[in-house]
Amino acid sequence: MRTSRGLWRVLALLLAFSLVAAACGDDDDASGDDDTDSEEGDDAVEADFDTDSLTIGTLLPETGQLAFLGPPMVEGVNMAIRDINEAGGVLGSDVTLITGDDGTDPDVANQTVDRLVGSEGVNSIVGAAASGITRQVVDKITGAGILQCSPSNTAADLSGAGQDGLYYRTAPSDDLQGPTLGEYVIDDGFSNIAVIVRADEYGVGFGDSVVAALEDGGATVVYHESYDPAATNFDAEIQAISAESPDAIVLISFEEGVQIIQAMIEAGIGPDAQPIYIADGLATGDLGELIDPADPGVAFGIRGSQPSASPENGAAFFPDAFAEFAPDVDAIYSAQAYDCAITMALAAQAAGSADPAAMRDALSDVTSGGTVCTTFAECKELLDDGEDIDYDGASGPLDFDGSDPTVGTYDLFVYGEDGAQEVIRQVVAEL
Repeated sequence: MRTSRGLWRVLALLLAFSLVAAACGDDDDASGDDDTDSEEGDDAVEADFDTDSLTIGTLLPETGQLAFLGPPMVEGVNMAIRDINEAGGVLGSDVTLITGDDGTDPDVANQTVDRLVGSEGVNSIVGAAASGITRQVVDKITGAGILQCSPSNTAADLSGAGQDGLYYRTAPSDDLQGPTLGEYVIDDGFSNIAVIVRADEYGVGFGDSVVAALEDGGATVVYHESYDPAATNFDAEIQAISAESPDAIVLISFEEGVQIIQAMIEAGIGPDAQPIYIADGLATGDLGELIDPADPGVAFGIRGSQPSASPENGAAFFPDAFAEFAPDVDAIYSAQAYDCAITMALAAQAAGSADPAAMRDALSDVTSGGTVCTTFAECKELLDDGEDIDYDGASGPLDFDGSDPTVGTYDLFVYGEDGAQEVIRQVVAEL
């Protein structure tokens, strides 16, 4: 996977000011207590869209705590719109793109949704990035009859979110990634494992899935606790882990994981002492530079899993094409964002209408059961010839089961002596 050093240096500066948790799986500040999900999105917005042409809006983190994840997703959508329109568009006209910021903040996201749905006339929205933000707006979006696709929501409890089946995602649920990561640890030969996770639905759910996989594989989980992702000191948790003498540690975190690893190193339980495994919330190619800018090799040996941006079972053209389209932009979740826009366009083309309900009904038909195609142009030509299609996307086969793809492709990686991320192999997991 390609990385952008400049992008992650910016993130390092952001971390210096605030190591606050927020990312694709969940967002504490955004989601709040479980009982308040979507409260800020309850006010109805009247939609006014044209069913004869497709207008896609984006609700992606241009600013805020997840701004570092924004460029790959934004450029993934931009590239999809280019490819769609170069192939003749949808329903005889170009697709219109209206951009919007989710700010990794429910207030910003709701304001953007009000604009996209209420005055911009979008038929569909790509986003939000964080599951916590989606929880705050999904009822407002789908309640207005708008189709919503997230490229990066992974929290398992979002399956079937929203109203009338109008929410779906191209990122697989953590119900798939958890076992994948647990099996990676076991395959590496470790049997006494400490698992520390951020205290939100993403971290807790992911952690439970990892622990189940570890125990099913015969490992002993000697420590399994959550931490406050907004904390500024993790000494108590690290001392408790050290007391259990694990032979490997699983850390499910977002940006605050940099500070946790720094503290682990100071306590003598860093990656030079025993392996540390992480997941996509912390999986950057420049992790070593974030931990110690003067010695990126400090990340040597850290391992983990992440949804693949260049899956072997995905569209072969995409990795190089995206690199050319968006040079020096990280690739994580770019393929998933691309597929959100492409599946929306194919669904409208197949349905003969940009009515979101008609697009929803066509999603399963265009992603399974027909002639396999991997580009919008190829798929559109088949549709125009009256054939059923099976779009296998940039992120791999989708084959939706309700809101979720049934196949997840993950990169298993390790950080080398230079602190750079190296993909060891890919694993395909299926529901």
